[in-house]
Amino acid sequence: MTDYAEEQRNELEAIESIYPDSFTVLSDEPTSFTITVTSDAGENGEIVEATLKFTYVEKYPDEPPQWEIFSQENLEDTDVEDILALLLQQAEENLGMVMIFTLVTAVQDKLNEIVDMMKNRREEEKRQKEAEAEEAEKVLFHGTVVTIENFLTWKAKFELEMAELRSKKQKEEEQGGKLKLTGKQLFETDHNLDTSDIQFLEESECLNCCFCKAVTQYCYYISWISQKSSFVQSGSVRYWFVFTHCLQTYIHAHTHKQVQCLNHLID
Repeated sequence: MTDYAEEQRNELEAIESIYPDSFTVLSDEPTSFTITVTSDAGENGEIVEATLKFTYVEKYPDEPPQWEIFSQENLEDTDVEDILALLLQQAEENLGMVMIFTLVTAVQDKLNEIVDMMKNRREEEKRQKEAEAEEAEKVLFHGTVVTIENFLTWKAKFELEMAELRSKKQKEEEQGGKLKLTGKQLFETDHNLDTSDIQFLEESECLNCCFCKAVTQYCYYISWISQKSSFVQSGSVRYWFVFTHCLQTYIHAHTHKQVQCLNHLID
């Protein structure tokens, strides 16, 4: 006849000597104790830990002890489930023999395996991030392939945005009373600009200069054309007044002082 109490006392003494720092007795009737199992440190110092609670039943070891995970550190829910399943498997395989050391050793190996899996997951996540970054860089470098469809879509969107901006700017200028006309609009709305350069030349102190006379005649000629031609009414030829004025001023400044006046030489 098996003396279950004796076998349990002998195993308890052996377990206490094997795990002196992590073994704790919780009660004597029934015999209940905990053993803290810690994995080996991982590459970056990470560890996982589980404190196992065992309770002897009356006919242990012919019947398996009761167990539970009393506390844990850094374990996922799936890890806890795996450990409990492992304990059940090991207990069924070792019925009839004292098994606490076997169960604890199996959990120790499982915790080390979990740490290795954490390392593999971390490396896989790192590779995944690097692959995503590389793919993003390729997309950025190559850009988007231009097709007729996406170009027309972009063009329509761009023109709509520009129209909105122009409308907004015009409204702001109108509200502020500062509507700014273009050069063409100025000539079309104010026909006094047609002869403004001629008036300037007539008031010039150098009207007797042969060159200035020629420029003045040229401006009269352009003014006459601008009044007769529908093409000129677009404002294109009117811009020549600015050119003629600048040309007359430039030559007057650079040559008139030396020549004094071409009119004297002709006279």
